[in-house]
Amino acid sequence: MEKNNGFKNTKANNSVCTLAKKCGGCQLQNLSYADQLEYKFNQVKRLMGRFGKVSKVVGMDDPFHYRCKVQAAFGMTRSGKVVSGVYQSSSHRIVCVDDCMIEDRDADAVIVAVRKLLPSFGIMPYNEDTGKGILRHVLVRKSYSTGELMVVLVTATPVLPGRNNLVKALVKRFPKIVTVVQNVNSAATGMVLGERETVLYGSGRLEDSICGKRFLISPRSFYQINPAQTEKLYTAAVELAELTGNETVIDAYCGTGTIGIVAADRAKQVIGAELNTDAVRDARLNARRNGLDNISFVAADAGRFMRELAEEGEKIDLLFTDPPRAGCSREFLESALVLAPERIVYISCNPETQARDTAVLVKGGYRVTAIQPFDMFPFTNHIETVACFKRNFDVDMRR
Repeated sequence: MEKNNGFKNTKANNSVCTLAKKCGGCQLQNLSYADQLEYKFNQVKRLMGRFGKVSKVVGMDDPFHYRCKVQAAFGMTRSGKVVSGVYQSSSHRIVCVDDCMIEDRDADAVIVAVRKLLPSFGIMPYNEDTGKGILRHVLVRKSYSTGELMVVLVTATPVLPGRNNLVKALVKRFPKIVTVVQNVNSAATGMVLGERETVLYGSGRLEDSICGKRFLISPRSFYQINPAQTEKLYTAAVELAELTGNETVIDAYCGTGTIGIVAADRAKQVIGAELNTDAVRDARLNARRNGLDNISFVAADAGRFMRELAEEGEKIDLLFTDPPRAGCSREFLESALVLAPERIVYISCNPETQARDTAVLVKGGYRVTAIQPFDMFPFTNHIETVACFKRNFDVDMRR
């Protein structure tokens, strides 16, 4: 891979990364970074512009090596060489990656080290066709605030020969590694991680800090992969929420509670709703770790939970929602309209579904007051957008 030390005034093209065409992960390498931001702005404007003014995209000062979560598939070539990397676009062939321009360098180095160490420990990559072999994937997370590393070895069976010596070799080579976890995934699935985990070294968790708040991250926790931009996004989202300290806030699709915890200092009460019980457990740990007593979490479907609150006559001032790429369900949107918070801050990783959901909220009595895109994933097609809504008080929304 060619080095690029000054991206602001240079053109990015397919020669920047020699694997670009095979990998397919970075779709915008033919554009300069300024042109990438313009492209993404126009994408959001096309979809969301009819609802209000779209602000310029908040980009990165340095758009390289931003991914603090890196995962690599492991396999073997016909000649018997161990390879690790990403699946080629539209195929199940592994493109061997040593150094990716958007992945953290330390994480890439750990994965390459594992690949080189496997033969000496008699560990073979798993072969999906034959069912033989052991190692399926390696996942590495890096703490943005401390630089510490978590390594997750994903195996097809609970048996991992020489695992203690492998861990010792990795920790010796990379002192930043604070925990190593073995995750067992024996299912024929496209999911990387399975349900069963064994901690081989350390606590099994990694600690990071965003917006002055501390978060514990477990292997299966959802956590933003670009913390530098996440700080900008969360700061903007909390400012757009116009919190005064008197509000009751719902954090829907709250995951491990990040946005709700960041906002808690400015609110009277925050309630996080999340269907994933593991995420709720981590969210409660994170709240205690930050000494917050005005935030709580429930393991429940957010839409049903909000409808129950409305039926009980509860008043909610602000709704944070950060749904998956599929956007908010129709039931969730209907529950939001019944609950009728004064303001909604909608964080989206897919402007198409956000535009679809915005049309429902606007028809239901809300107006859009701000649309702010953030480039969380340079060189890719993806764009994150924060949209802020205020309720029209002349519309009776409780039906």
